[in-house]
Amino acid sequence: MASNKKYWKSVEELKDSSIVETLSKNEFVEEIPTDQFLGDKETLENSSTSRRDFLKYVGFTTAAASLAACEGPVVKSIPYVVQPNDVIPGVADWYATSIADGYDFANVLVKTREGRPIQIMPNKEANGTTSARVQAAVLSLYDEKLRLKNPSKSGEEISWADADKEIGVKLNELKEVNKPVVLLTGTLASPSTQKIIEGFTAVYPNIKHVVYDAVSESGAADAFMAMYGKRALPNYHLDKAKTIVSFGADFLGDFHGGFEKQYIAGRNPKTGQMSYHVQFESNMSLTGANADKRVVVKPSDQVFALLNLYNAITGNNISSKATPVDAEVKKMAVELKKSGSKAVVLTGLNDKNAQLVALAINAALNSEIVDVNNTLNVRQGNDTEVAQLVSDMKSGKIAGVISYNVDPIYTLSNAEDFAAGLDKVSLKVALSTENSATVNAMDYALPTPHFLESWGDTQFDESTYGLMQPTIQPLFNTRQVQDVLLKWSGNSTKYYDYLKAFATTTILNGSSWNKALHNGFFKREIVASNVKAEVSVANAAAALSSSAKKASGFELNLYTKTGLGDGKQANNPWLQEFPDPITRASWDNYLTISMADAKELGFSNPVKDNGAIDGDYAKVSVNGKEVVVPVMIQPGQAKGSLGLSLGYGKTFGLKEEMQVGVNAYPLYANGNNIQYGVAIEKVSGNHKFACTQVQKTIAGRHDILKVASLKEYKTVEPKDHHHGWNKPAYVSYDHQEVEANTIDLWDEHNRDMGHHFNLSIDLTSCTGCGACVVACHAENNVPVVGKNEVRIGRDMHWLRIDRYYSSEVETREEAKELGLSRGETYRKLETEAENPEVTFQPMMCQHCNHAPCETVCPVAATTHGRQGQNQMTYNRCVGTRYCANNCPYRVRRFNWFKYADNSEFDFNMNNEYGKMVLNPDVVVRSRGVMEKCSMCIQMTQATILKAKKEGRLVNTDEFETACSSACTTGAMVFGDVNNKKDKVAALAEDKRAYNVLDYLQTKPNVIYQVKIKNTNEA
Repeated sequence: MASNKKYWKSVEELKDSSIVETLSKNEFVEEIPTDQFLGDKETLENSSTSRRDFLKYVGFTTAAASLAACEGPVVKSIPYVVQPNDVIPGVADWYATSIADGYDFANVLVKTREGRPIQIMPNKEANGTTSARVQAAVLSLYDEKLRLKNPSKSGEEISWADADKEIGVKLNELKEVNKPVVLLTGTLASPSTQKIIEGFTAVYPNIKHVVYDAVSESGAADAFMAMYGKRALPNYHLDKAKTIVSFGADFLGDFHGGFEKQYIAGRNPKTGQMSYHVQFESNMSLTGANADKRVVVKPSDQVFALLNLYNAITGNNISSKATPVDAEVKKMAVELKKSGSKAVVLTGLNDKNAQLVALAINAALNSEIVDVNNTLNVRQGNDTEVAQLVSDMKSGKIAGVISYNVDPIYTLSNAEDFAAGLDKVSLKVALSTENSATVNAMDYALPTPHFLESWGDTQFDESTYGLMQPTIQPLFNTRQVQDVLLKWSGNSTKYYDYLKAFATTTILNGSSWNKALHNGFFKREIVASNVKAEVSVANAAAALSSSAKKASGFELNLYTKTGLGDGKQANNPWLQEFPDPITRASWDNYLTISMADAKELGFSNPVKDNGAIDGDYAKVSVNGKEVVVPVMIQPGQAKGSLGLSLGYGKTFGLKEEMQVGVNAYPLYANGNNIQYGVAIEKVSGNHKFACTQVQKTIAGRHDILKVASLKEYKTVEPKDHHHGWNKPAYVSYDHQEVEANTIDLWDEHNRDMGHHFNLSIDLTSCTGCGACVVACHAENNVPVVGKNEVRIGRDMHWLRIDRYYSSEVETREEAKELGLSRGETYRKLETEAENPEVTFQPMMCQHCNHAPCETVCPVAATTHGRQGQNQMTYNRCVGTRYCANNCPYRVRRFNWFKYADNSEFDFNMNNEYGKMVLNPDVVVRSRGVMEKCSMCIQMTQATILKAKKEGRLVNTDEFETACSSACTTGAMVFGDVNNKKDKVAALAEDKRAYNVLDYLQTKPNVIYQVKIKNTNEA
């Protein structure tokens, strides 16, 4: 139960640290520079300044600050000369479209204002989801630094007509002599584009299409091909699962594109049926953090554990090896057999043999969770063909390379071989949306539009056909790759006409094109094939065992971060500043290492007195490649293993501020995410991390989180004073313990009239993915402040997702009663830190009905609205920060600088293209004011006005905020509690509902639902 757990954010809190104690008492990690206006602060107490002089000074500075806060730049607007028929100024338009950039695939809705896309949301009717990266993709549209603007040849601009003519001549020359040319693309997942490529290669039979994904899942696709005769990825219906066992598959992250929506759908405590999820892994992943049980095991032992499970399920006796987790493996074999067809096993090892073993286990279980008919068409890269391409280029066999939106010179582990081979190629053409090292190495650089400027179609799985439509006129002189290939094929058809004809005749089956385009998708019938090829799983298992037995030294697990992914959007400041859900660090990648290994090798993460974290550097060597990378000690990391994320260290064409981190792709040999035989050595240097995990400590405030088991949820009364898992806060009043909500300093206001907004956050459903964080940035014009400012605690996120580790130990007071020494208490905590439980908690302004910030503001800049929102009047705020000092939730942000139009903060608010993403309904705040979550007041008011204009009441569940709209799992529900039909009204009364720090009686309008974990006891 929550009250018996010790919650902590950083390993530093496990030590008896004076720094943490200091930080817990300091509301502001940066001291106010009083010496700049009152002289030497060391001698200030001896100053003879009179009270009258001091008040004169305060009066002047307050007035000056008020004027500064009121001032704003004069921007002259230019009205329409002829207003477009389909644009109404001040009213948003929404378009259904799709994103398929080779790594992220989603059916989405795009919000535009006056012809400018400003926000992306999931198309929930198409079962669409968004991640932090998909949310941020709208900002990449306006990347004036990196986007290609005009066709060029050898660095000089060239017309499209001349490029077509010259390349056409060269293609025909190579065709005549039958010299091989390769069309190198990422995964397209586009049926019409595939048809165009088939037509292109029919005209030029010497051209071969090779699919290359920077982050490979080729092993899984090859295994599925071997077993089912089709090169695809299996789909997983995790919503139907009773038991889920994963060996390093981060399926709430990027594994097969992620399955968080399905996973959470199968974990509803109200139904009493929650899947039991066990994660075997070395790195602390998003999936492991959400698991019911996490088993720490290094990668080579994951292989043997998977083989041992295969033997236990099938009765075979494949050669394997004993592991430290075999007892857990035996337990899981029993659980899986008990669940039968409702059980599933996944593995994240990018190895064909490992994937075949997992498929064989699922086949032995007759698993209904694995869908081999409605397969996934994402991540279709072929490692074997890519390796052959590089080999052929080096030997001079390839005469031409046409690349489309791939950057192998950055992402290939043997990039130097690719670059050397490219020098021997006579025709080098890059079709690309953005500049890159690979584009720069080509003779021709031809700009293609962003997906928000494009027509297209998608088919991420067999049942859903998606359509892509432009949401803005092309910003630059671009041409779609489909139009390019059609033209080079001698086909004069425009791609839009080709797409419409293809969809109408091949896909829509008589349905309306306009309707499909309006909806953004069309559901298709699936023809079940269920073909199973003859494949020797025994041979695959034996090969897997033989390979793992050769493991030596440290073992490196290469992974992708939730924020940056494969690095395609490395120049996107929203994603660079997005804190990693696990480490809470931004603007960096790092080598994660266990506490035990760090101690043995002498690595540390000292914490400064302002909450900033530093780190040592390590030289990591594997397969003749080495990188120097900062070290982050990570609770839950398997001893003998290391973790390092891909997607960082990109430099070509990026702004200087974005050139952060270390490129780990050189270590990514053969597309294997696990590398054995790794050497690590401490080297000199001190790295400065931008990490928020220590800056906002709990500071002695308890019951921030409440967690219960499924068994407790079913059998224990939640409000029971002694044993309840959701007991209310009690305080002492008149020498008696009474419920805190019976005692109050404020008079209640009548809130029954009109709307009263609440936001419910279900901690069971929240996976910590952070899509809501980026959605909040986009909707509310939240500024990016940069690495240095984040480091000293000046991050501006209106919404943060706190990550808490927890340990099943008593509080220090109870430890004393039990006679435990301080050393014994900390030793127990550190043992727990080897594999702690993890809980995520979104935290924003709680919009307290009895708000402590409102009572201390000297100028009434923060006030309470009739609809329950705590409001900020920015031009009244003089920046005293009293409100932040009095906020127990630490959710208010101070503008230390003017972030827009300031060369010191060269992010999206400082160039004409980047400003196009700004939401005109929300003001851009200036220096010297407090800002924080507004509960998207502009959205609630727009909903009310729309209903008023249409002469009706607001519909049930019509109210939304940016975060609730973006939430894939439905963890965030926003609405009007005065409308008893709104979902949030029932959630506010649910037995799991509680307020954070309820004993303070601030009476927030943000409600949390107690997290329920399935401990497999119910």
